[in-house]
Amino acid sequence: MSDGPNYKVKFRRRRDFKTNYTKRLALLKSGKARLVVRKTNAGMVCEVTEYKPLGDMVKAFQSASSLKKLGWKANTGNIPSAYLCGYACAKKALKAGVTEAVLDIGLATPIHGGRIFAALKGAIDAGLSVPADAAVFPKEDRANGKHIGIETAKNLEEAKKTIDKEFG
Repeated sequence: MSDGPNYKVKFRRRRDFKTNYTKRLALLKSGKARLVVRKTNAGMVCEVTEYKPLGDMVKAFQSASSLKKLGWKANTGNIPSAYLCGYACAKKALKAGVTEAVLDIGLATPIHGGRIFAALKGAIDAGLSVPADAAVFPKEDRANGKHIGIETAKNLEEAKKTIDKEFG
């Protein structure tokens, strides 16, 4: 970096490693809503947003910690809870009139079979149309919680029924 006359200061969010504006512009050019999936240490955050010139408009939002209100009894930082978070967010988005979206993972590293793609699988299973390759999804047993225990798999099915009843 030189301090010469040609140096241009980058946007603050780019300097803070929070936003990749090149990637964001490519997603916005599609003209579709974005399924924004972000990982936290103890959970997930999923939201469906549409671009507006004055700021993004959130159409549906679901966090893994709020799954407890829907009957989820297990940990919120695992693959089944990420699947359920994506499922609930997609159900809310469908209710709000959004039928298709593109995946926005931000600056996260895409790991095949990880929590981000579990949330994507949940959104697709709920009926949201998102382009994706099935090779990136976690295995069915992991997404359903069978690798953790039978109780978790049963809890997942009960929570899905509650979500379908409430948002479907």
